[in-house]
Parts: sequence; C-alpha cells; structure tokens
Amino acid sequence: MKQGIHPDKYRLVIFRDMSNGHEFLSRSTAASKETSKWEDGNEYPLIKLEISNMSHPFYTGKNMLVDTAGRIDKFNKRYAKNK
Repeated sequence: MKQGIHPDKYRLVIFRDMSNGHEFLSRSTAASKETSKWEDGNEYPLIKLEISNMSHPFYTGKNMLVDTAGRIDKFNKRYAKNK
C-alpha cells in the first residue's frame, strides 16, 4: 500500500438508515454537521444513509420499493404533460 494516502483522523460516527431508523456506531472520516446521542450517553456526529444492510433487499430477502428522492413522482410529473 502507498504511504500517506489514507486519512489519519478516524472518529466514532453514528450511521442512521433513514428508511427504517436503524442506527449503528462505526469509525469514519466523513464530515457531518448533525450530532446524535448514542446508547452510551455520548454525542457523536450523525451520517444519514438512504439504505443499509438492514433495509437492502439483498440482505433482508424482501423486495421493497425505496423511493426516498421521489423519483417516481418526478417522472410522472415530467411525462404527464406529454399525454
């Protein structure tokens, strides 16, 4: 591995799956302006995820529609004018 290309300042961060509310604590260098309180009573930076292993169909074995960005509504609005 090349020396000096990997970040040095990893810190504990809470990752929250916005589709089901599942949270987990891990190390990351990702920047965040929000914080959240963890089970140990400490506050950590919060990173919001659209999907994680707790909501992804591959890991859960369930098919579910995840439309967090409203892509279907945008599509319908865009092409409704052409009818």
